[in-house]
Amino acid sequence: MVDRRVLAIDVGRGTQDVLLYDPDEPVENSVKLVLPSPTVVVGKAVRAAAKSGRPIHLEGACMGGGGSVLAVREALAAGVRVTATPEAALTVHDDPARVAAFGVEVADEAPEGAVTVRTGDYMAHELQTALSLFGVSYPERVAIAVQDHGFSPKISNRVFRFSVFRRLLEEGNWDLFALAPDPPYPAMSRMQAVLSAAPGALVTDTGAVAAIGALLDPWVREQADGDGVTLVNVGNGHTLAFTLQGTEVLGLFEHHTSSLGPARLAHFLGKLQGGTLTNEEVFEDGGHGAAVREAIGETPIAVTGPNRARLLPDAYQAAPFGDMMLTGCFGLLEVWRRRRGGI
Repeated sequence: MVDRRVLAIDVGRGTQDVLLYDPDEPVENSVKLVLPSPTVVVGKAVRAAAKSGRPIHLEGACMGGGGSVLAVREALAAGVRVTATPEAALTVHDDPARVAAFGVEVADEAPEGAVTVRTGDYMAHELQTALSLFGVSYPERVAIAVQDHGFSPKISNRVFRFSVFRRLLEEGNWDLFALAPDPPYPAMSRMQAVLSAAPGALVTDTGAVAAIGALLDPWVREQADGDGVTLVNVGNGHTLAFTLQGTEVLGLFEHHTSSLGPARLAHFLGKLQGGTLTNEEVFEDGGHGAAVREAIGETPIAVTGPNRARLLPDAYQAAPFGDMMLTGCFGLLEVWRRRRGGI
């Protein structure tokens, strides 16, 4: 029999959300996991190694920073030597000079006595082990979302990430699915590293799949297909907002969740709806940017993401299939249907 199951993995800053979807079963019966994200796992491993006082060697693929890079900074500040292979060093920064400035030494081999910490966003072995403990076989088909700033050693990664978003939308007639190409955009180094670890996987961006997944909530879809909807994903790392009519993007902006409060976010959303929000305003505020084609006016606001209650407590809480934390996973499945079919 052909295995039509798909393992959808949405890798965030705090968690990696996992859904094993079987089209022959009700979606409610799917195997679901909400686990610490790879950057959290690596960060804990680096901190544990630093306590031993031994050198630390990073080995593996380019992955998301966040907790992992913070732990490296802490180890260096404590006087612990940190080395990294050239590929793993990309986790710290795309520019080798910046890596050296951090204090991380690039080395192909681990120094004598070093603790080796594996880097990478796709924790295949751990997921296979976890599923096997419950008698669940690992599927052939895998879809993975990560948040990628792209390879930009000499350009602000905020500028580069948002420039890719804009280019994909312009080339894709401003359809939301244009932000989830298959295969991924070539310069997205984190996605390419995941694809190397999981050949044949569908690999795309967390921001796009969160919005696509939220549209599977019946109320959100009804609003989008009517007069339009303002859709906000308040993640642990980034907040990404869209004004949508159907799947047509009228405007979007991206900012860092930690930099936003309810009033600040409401300010940006009001200008997004009114068509007056500028890229410069968001970037100068510390965010990534904005792209606005036209005003949508005052539309209902739907929110998803783990920080939704803090920033948008009064907005409609989108929860496709009754499970907000798996919104990105459901979006991955929808992208798979659109790009590859077969489920």
